[in-house]
Amino acid sequence: MSILLLAEHDNSTLSELTARALTAASAIGGEVDLLVAGLGARDVALAASRLAGVRRVLLAEGAALEHRLAEPTAALIVSLAGGYDAIVAPASSNGKSILPRVAALLDVMQLSEIVAVVAPDTFKRPVYAGNAVQTVRSADPVKVVTVRTAAFAAAAFQDDLAEIVTVDVPDAPGLSTFVENHFAASERPDLAAARIVVSGGRALGSAEKFRETILPLADRLGAAVGASRAAVDAGYAPNDWQVGQTGKVVAPDLYVACGISGAIQHLAGMKDAKVIVAINKDEDAPIFQVADYGLVGDLFEVLPDLERQL
Repeated sequence: MSILLLAEHDNSTLSELTARALTAASAIGGEVDLLVAGLGARDVALAASRLAGVRRVLLAEGAALEHRLAEPTAALIVSLAGGYDAIVAPASSNGKSILPRVAALLDVMQLSEIVAVVAPDTFKRPVYAGNAVQTVRSADPVKVVTVRTAAFAAAAFQDDLAEIVTVDVPDAPGLSTFVENHFAASERPDLAAARIVVSGGRALGSAEKFRETILPLADRLGAAVGASRAAVDAGYAPNDWQVGQTGKVVAPDLYVACGISGAIQHLAGMKDAKVIVAINKDEDAPIFQVADYGLVGDLFEVLPDLERQL
């Protein structure tokens, strides 16, 4: 069985999401080829070649792939699909955009956000905001799979290098064009891969209070900053900080939920954290039902005191 794994990268750095998705791909069984699609991405291919379990790295470079637009990347994958039994990608923004197009072009179903591999054709995936786990089996000749990377450990790096093979890029479909990127610069860890996350909710009351209360604690802990959807909708935090069913799914070693009630949509994005600490003045808040440690108190008093003691 041969598997093609789409790498997550920014043309210069290989994302840890790729190493986690590789663990899932390896569990399916067979040999894994890793596809690096971009422009000026040879350093990414070199990093990918050191991942344990990779048979070879396919490097596809072209102007249409520089920003990983969904249509040209999907066309590339389809051009390579004939030699593979499964096509896998992290369930990132890119993976969620590209692989449904691949599945449609191949006329097969997609298996979305798997959290476990039962057999080469059978997988587990969460449904109902994570309240149930569904076991699905595909009879399609090619399995198209996105991986909820928070459920898998990252594959290790090794000294031996896998072969890097340059592949041809088909003509771009011309269905979309890149306009511009807007990046939020931050010295904090990436939210999706951080070991520690400090999140704030609507109880913070304002964007100013969010920054004054949450950011100092996060910086002291070397943590990424998250937010509930309510806090994001209220304008307290940017969209890319949102944790939950409609935001990012995280599984850090430590998740600190501050002023977050624990709506089911938010729990779906963080309940796989190894240790959950909840701070809320409402002792009946649902967040305490999933928390390993809970503190009932005024977060405007608790968090500054906690920061001082750290």
